[in-house]
Amino acid sequence: MHEIRDLRARACVPEALALLARLEALHPRFSRLYQERGHCHVLLGDAPAAIKALQEAVRLNPTLPASWDMLSQLYSMLGDTVQASVAERHLTMLGQLPPEIVMANSLSADGDLAPAEEVIRSYLDKDRDNLGALRLLARICQDRDAPEEAEALLISVLEHAPDYHAARLDYAMLLMQQQKHVQARREAEHLLRHEPDNRDYLKQYAAACIGMGDHEPVIDLYEKLLAHRPLSPNEVADLRLWRANALKITGRLHDAIADYRASLAARRDYGVAWFSLANLKVYRFSLDDIEHMRAAEFHTGTQEMDRIYLCFALGKALEDSGDHASSWLYYARGNALRRNASRYRPEGAAACALQVKQVFNADFFAARAGWGLNEGAPIFILGLPRSGSTLIEQILASHTQVEGTQELNEIGRYVSELCGADAYCGLPVDPQAVQQLTSADAKALGERFLSDTQTYRRLGRPFFIDKMPNNFWHIGLIHLILPGSTIIDVRREPMACCFSNLKQLFGTTNQEFTYGVNDIASYYRTYLDVMRHWDEILPGRVLKVRYEDVVEDLEGIARKMLEHIGLPFEPACLAFHRTRRSVRTPSSEQVRQPIGRDGLTQWRHYAPWLAPLREALGDALTEGRA
Repeated sequence: MHEIRDLRARACVPEALALLARLEALHPRFSRLYQERGHCHVLLGDAPAAIKALQEAVRLNPTLPASWDMLSQLYSMLGDTVQASVAERHLTMLGQLPPEIVMANSLSADGDLAPAEEVIRSYLDKDRDNLGALRLLARICQDRDAPEEAEALLISVLEHAPDYHAARLDYAMLLMQQQKHVQARREAEHLLRHEPDNRDYLKQYAAACIGMGDHEPVIDLYEKLLAHRPLSPNEVADLRLWRANALKITGRLHDAIADYRASLAARRDYGVAWFSLANLKVYRFSLDDIEHMRAAEFHTGTQEMDRIYLCFALGKALEDSGDHASSWLYYARGNALRRNASRYRPEGAAACALQVKQVFNADFFAARAGWGLNEGAPIFILGLPRSGSTLIEQILASHTQVEGTQELNEIGRYVSELCGADAYCGLPVDPQAVQQLTSADAKALGERFLSDTQTYRRLGRPFFIDKMPNNFWHIGLIHLILPGSTIIDVRREPMACCFSNLKQLFGTTNQEFTYGVNDIASYYRTYLDVMRHWDEILPGRVLKVRYEDVVEDLEGIARKMLEHIGLPFEPACLAFHRTRRSVRTPSSEQVRQPIGRDGLTQWRHYAPWLAPLREALGDALTEGRA
């Protein structure tokens, strides 16, 4: 920025604007670049362009006094007294705040967390009861991945000021980040009692409902938000997208497609909406759709995440059209872009596997025989993503005694609390910490699991499913705290499973090992290693189900699973595609159709480009089929 300011000071405005354009491509959310652009346009005498740049600056960072000051002057010059008054009010409000708080807020908004935290902590040394400063410190802690400290700060703020609604909204959002959905909804309900029509509170309530697996209410809620006017095109696009997601999950495919298309009507190049249509797995794009996506992906102004979404959507669209060469190019490009933004390191998974095997050995379980809560209600379906676990869940959830819930995060959260979580792969840092649990602790954790998951159980059936694939890492803890539970490992042929992961874009930072041939191959091998260990240490504890066997002998495998759980066979399990329930995974529409054989051989269309995958899998190709 110093170079750009120097150029502006020397009246080299075109050069300064060119540098700002390059900076925007790298850091599109850096507010002070837009403020500097506003300065440049003021020098050029282009008031509308200056206002546009400054409005973007204060949208990203409302604590920029210089931007509000310039906006006030520009609007006054143009005779827009209303907007000039709005800008003046913001400037006055900032002038009433301690300069340290304004500075820390501004730094935080631009991602400069370390200096922001230094400034605000220094200020709190002088005024340690300033609730606004404490709230800001909590937001900084949250942004630097210290949610426990942020939560403690916000709880303290709300104890002193229960009606500090902005802090309570921050608290609700933090709870959502930690996947504490029940508490988050409780906080949103508290806020809505004070302001029933507040859009931010309604959105937070909807997000909490979705986290709890309660999708029906949010369909009408988003429709209510859409009825508010005026709405920007981006707001319409987001609300239509969120509503479509809820419709998809509840099985209303036709209505979901209509809302995805409405989202795209509002924002034509909205990458996530194009991808969401592709992710239905049953939607077919027109030639015009494909050409538009190609153009949007090629455009230099397309944001990085939109480009990634478009790459995966194009991969699926071209796969469906039979152009596998072009399809693979887009899958590979999307994976490369996503992998470049990831912090995942495969050595973390390998190191964790070694520690898990060392801690959870035969002596560990022998010394803890009889521990935990001997409750048979939970059924854990685990393995790798895209292995067929959603199909197994749908088959079992078609039984009158079994309820399907979703991919629950409780076990992973307990492990993080006990052992810490690696910042790069999310796996436990210190599995040895489990050795400190007492018999009473193990039983209490089992009871906590049943209590924490109660909110996801709506049908009152005696058995329920937790379909979190990553729980294969935590079978030792599951057996320790819930020795009576059922565990089913769903395994898919290595090439088919790995390829299916390579062409799937997962949400946020989930399953980051899936975005590179070497990463997914290494992870598959580590998964086999860990499962081999559980089979040796806990023989017969885990039922292994091969996806290919389900396709070839649905009834035989269904009977085998039910017998393992201790349930009688019911024919409804064979008509699983008729079972109406919410399904949140990418396979949601596939499991609403009769079982097919396509998934067994799809990868063969891409065999010319998958030789590196085959080589990286090595002997896992044989073991994974066993």
